[in-house]
Amino acid sequence: MRCCRFISLPAFLIAASFAPAAEPAKPTPKEALKAFNDLIGSWRGTGEPSQGTAEEKKRNFWQETIRWEWQLKGDVCLKADFEKGKYFVSGELRPLPEAGRYRFTVTTVNKETLTFDGDFDPEKKRLTLERTDDKTKTKQRLVFTLLHFNRHLVRYEEKKADQFAFAPVWLVGATKDGVPFAGVEDKPECVVSGGLGTIPVMYKGKTYYVCCGGCRDAFRDEPEKYIREYEERQAAKKMK
Repeated sequence: MRCCRFISLPAFLIAASFAPAAEPAKPTPKEALKAFNDLIGSWRGTGEPSQGTAEEKKRNFWQETIRWEWQLKGDVCLKADFEKGKYFVSGELRPLPEAGRYRFTVTTVNKETLTFDGDFDPEKKRLTLERTDDKTKTKQRLVFTLLHFNRHLVRYEEKKADQFAFAPVWLVGATKDGVPFAGVEDKPECVVSGGLGTIPVMYKGKTYYVCCGGCRDAFRDEPEKYIREYEERQAAKKMK
């Protein structure tokens, strides 16, 4: 019996060495959307057509206000509202099951619902989303480029069925309201999302900060949960 136990041990070790490694846990929707924390807030957007002369572009420019905030109750997403938007009224950004892929669903000024899917390039901080119009078969592309925590661009392009390349149609440059271009190293962190905290909230006599109305509502519902997560994030930063 001792001999049998001695022989079986190496076999056990060999089998264990070939056991498949556990797959890393998939990020939650909230974790997957943290790459876009800089979008949270109110933005002054200036748009212009991409085609035409400089004079035509100047004559046909428009201004809009874009407001992004977290929706953390139920279906987690980032919500956008376009005040005086020339093309869009609202939108919702969600992660797809595949890593690095996202879906942006927008409502247009014509009350259409359009769905764009695409990938985020973390190095270039660029989200590229596409859809195909069912009727015309025209491919439509939206490109969000996060230039800085208070500056981003949105570019719209089209490729008709008989074309080989996308052609630019319009461009919106957006600057965040009430945030100077200086660094944010000394700015408070949102206790819920980890983004830039701009709205103070109180709990048991202590002041914390959130980045938007969605995070404020989530904090009010579960303050101790988010404070615990916030403290864990701060401790992890100190250990780096």
